[in-house]
Amino acid sequence: MTRWAFILTVVLIAGGAAAVWWARARGKSGSRASVLVSVLSGWLAAYVLWSLAGGLAARYGVLTTYNGSLFGAVAVVAGLWQYQAQVRQGRERGLTIFVAAQLVWLVFVIAQNGMLAP
Repeated sequence: MTRWAFILTVVLIAGGAAAVWWARARGKSGSRASVLVSVLSGWLAAYVLWSLAGGLAARYGVLTTYNGSLFGAVAVVAGLWQYQAQVRQGRERGLTIFVAAQLVWLVFVIAQNGMLAP
């Protein structure tokens, strides 16, 4: 499953990068393809970092459980929302959604591991 996700991500980013190159060659630098590549690469990096941090925290006893596949689903939904907002309302709105989704995930992980209970 992870191999297919990686291959799909590489294909999407490579295709998006080719579309960005084509748009810039034609004189249209702010294309939807460049936004797509930006959003995909940001969420891929977030997935890698959350998986690393969550896996290490679970291994060394800081967290009792960490479900990285659930974050993958969150990343897909939030990534679509970020892409739509960034295309319609600008980069700042898209980055706001990106950061907010990360904070919501952090609170979810903390609550899931019982760290918010008195």
